[in-house]
Amino acid sequence: MSGVLIDGRMVHYESLGRGEPIVFVHGWLGSWRYWVPVMEVLAGRHRTYALDLWGFGDSNKEQEQYDVPTYVDMLVSFLDSLGLGRVPLVGHTLGAAISTELAARSGEWVSKVLAVGLPLTAGAINPKLLNAGPNEVLARLFWRRQRPYPEVEFSLPKTARNAIALTIGSVARLNLLRTLELIDVPLLTVYGARDTVISPQQAVEFGSNHLRARAIILPDSHHFPMLDQTAMFARLLQDFIDVDSVQGVRDLSIKDEWRRRTR
Repeated sequence: MSGVLIDGRMVHYESLGRGEPIVFVHGWLGSWRYWVPVMEVLAGRHRTYALDLWGFGDSNKEQEQYDVPTYVDMLVSFLDSLGLGRVPLVGHTLGAAISTELAARSGEWVSKVLAVGLPLTAGAINPKLLNAGPNEVLARLFWRRQRPYPEVEFSLPKTARNAIALTIGSVARLNLLRTLELIDVPLLTVYGARDTVISPQQAVEFGSNHLRARAIILPDSHHFPMLDQTAMFARLLQDFIDVDSVQGVRDLSIKDEWRRRTR
């Protein structure tokens, strides 16, 4: 178990592999753990890092500061503490919003962003999630038409009271469509076609030529494509890491040989 102190508060993280670094940021439900299957696939070429945001997993829960601006500052301090300036970020929902906001604020820390289930507006979020409730009640909404994954469920009892509701509310108040216009680094968004938490219909927003971003929908994924289709997700992520231009991002596609359902 590894950790760093940021503003006197512990941030837990784990790392796997060797090579160029990649940093993973989890979403509203779970912790660093659900990135492990993808981290293991990439560990042969990359040093992968996954952290627990404050209020989640094994990170500090003493102060109720569960909002995107606080987490953006936390992520900058985390990267600085580990000497990881200008790295690819991979974020999921809450983590996607944090990573995208950081990329818009300062390209000094971010080389590119893969944003999974990025909610561009509050309307993209299942409205039932916008009604504050205890962690256990909100968590059940994430599993509609999808069986729970132990990698996600394991960390639910460790989540701070109200952390899920407060972070959902914080993301809902953002205008991430405007944020996208401020980003100067390549950005790829990934949506699960069967996701009932974040609408995959947002993908149409990325057809605009003025955005340095594009969207790909994984047809057999729900809310956790990194677990629903681990091999496909990892191949897509590696291809994204390998491209060095906006046009390269626009040319990315799901290749026929990847099309198999994999845990």
